[in-house]
Amino acid sequence: MVLWTRLAPEPLAEDGSGGMRGRGVVPVRWEVAEDERFSERVAHGVSNATPELGHSVHVEVDTLRPDREYFYRFRVGGEISPVGRTRTAPAAGANLDRLAFAFVSCQNYPAGYYTAHRHLADEDLRAVVHLGDYIYEGGATGSLGRAHAPAREVVSLADYRIRHAQYRTDPDLQRSHAAFPWIVTWDDHEVENNYADEISQHDDVAPGDFLVRRAAAYQAYYEHLPLRRSSVPKGPDMRIHRRLRFGRLAEFTVLDGRQYRSDQVGRNSPEAQDPDRSMLGAEQERWLLDGLGASTARWNILAQQTVMARADRDPGQGLRLPMDNWNGYEPARQRLFDGVVERCVENLVVITGDAHCSMAADLKRDFAEPDSRTVGAEFLGTSISSGGDGADMDRRGEQWLAANPHMKFYNQRRGYVRCTVDRDGYRADYRVVPYVTRPGAPVSTLAGFVVENGRPGVQEA
Repeated sequence: MVLWTRLAPEPLAEDGSGGMRGRGVVPVRWEVAEDERFSERVAHGVSNATPELGHSVHVEVDTLRPDREYFYRFRVGGEISPVGRTRTAPAAGANLDRLAFAFVSCQNYPAGYYTAHRHLADEDLRAVVHLGDYIYEGGATGSLGRAHAPAREVVSLADYRIRHAQYRTDPDLQRSHAAFPWIVTWDDHEVENNYADEISQHDDVAPGDFLVRRAAAYQAYYEHLPLRRSSVPKGPDMRIHRRLRFGRLAEFTVLDGRQYRSDQVGRNSPEAQDPDRSMLGAEQERWLLDGLGASTARWNILAQQTVMARADRDPGQGLRLPMDNWNGYEPARQRLFDGVVERCVENLVVITGDAHCSMAADLKRDFAEPDSRTVGAEFLGTSISSGGDGADMDRRGEQWLAANPHMKFYNQRRGYVRCTVDRDGYRADYRVVPYVTRPGAPVSTLAGFVVENGRPGVQEA
């Protein structure tokens, strides 16, 4: 379990220091208790907040009992933090009866209020999974009084620290973090829109120059999220792909679809079918398939960034595919699906963000053949705020449902996906809010889908 905080009395200080300029190492006391009043303290210690990591604190506590709820807080001098709640994972071999979690993505600060996070905090969950676009790098101002700080595209370490700190000032996001342990991965906007490995989306930026920016972005990301020491960046490199086990019931494989990928190519480019192209990089791809093949969990959940199912937008005989997600990396997707079949991987569920819409789909070994074998299910979750209020249907949704028989559902409202897993099935409930451009929206369940144990693919609940 990782406990996180950052010392930032002035979160938006222009130098990115959070108001800690000139401060050296600061000892931070931390406490864990079984009750919110801390009458039964079970662990405590001191962790040093250093300027090298933005005076952030990442405490790894490994002395707690498995599968238990705990409360935690921090102290510095006469200051005391609000109380957070967390829960340890069950033991690796535990026979867990039920697992409830939610997944979210894409929380553009100027685009809308984080009402979905406020409702999320009231759910009965063991964890929250964030699938990327935790921040946005641009200089948007919007029209809601939530303009980005600094008021420009961020490129330096100070810039990224200020942007992360601004997002962290949102009370609904704070409430969501304080309610549950979080599992996080990134997409592109934590650095730059549509970047690929060392390649900027701007042709005039040299890879070496872009890696300087990536190093700054990765460090600020680490400083502001509950990640282990194994993820401390080494310059422009940072390992974020990992596995998390919830007893014998579920194993989460958290992927990194940005840091190692091949560059995007044009829709009609013959390079799109180059078998050497990769979404994950060769090492992560091997690690993924080896892990899936060795898994003994009932449910194998891939937590990743971009749409995996074929997403054709041409209802006719042609193909109009997006090139930044798995549709632009078809050989890599085929290797994954073939590897899943060859290793007899069962109960594969993919959870996805990025697209600012909700969708549920069967994952077919050959999307060109509707009767092809179904190898898994994909649940695409909408954004927290990106894209504004949204709508029940848009042109993309009409095209997707007309052109892709493996897609079962589409919606473009904002919200999150609540998932409930037991030995018999996996259920995904799409929780949506009707608006984000003003506060106070209610939440409702728009649709629910299930995957039955041993029967790959999506069914209406």
